[in-house]
Amino acid sequence: MITATAFFGDRERPFTLTDPMVEELEASTGTGIGTLFQRLTAHAFKLADLAEVIRLGLIGAGTSPEEAARLVNSYARNRPVAEVLPLATAILAARWLGADEVQHG
Repeated sequence: MITATAFFGDRERPFTLTDPMVEELEASTGTGIGTLFQRLTAHAFKLADLAEVIRLGLIGAGTSPEEAARLVNSYARNRPVAEVLPLATAILAARWLGADEVQHG
């Protein structure tokens, strides 16, 4: 399973980086998923990477693009990096390792 579940905004939400969402993530960040995963785990990421992972994870799990953008603008942008980084990393790790190997608290 590649779906991570975490509290975001006002409730628990699913996040899934499906193949089309991975392709969009690679296009929007200008880098491959492997390099992006390495950047997040090495803390060498761009700030925009975090919000994009979360937004596309929401869309991949069935949230409308409009709602995903609203949620990210409300709960991921202009927040401390320490709040957003663990979620973005968990979403990517669920795709990389499988959700059973990843827990986000």
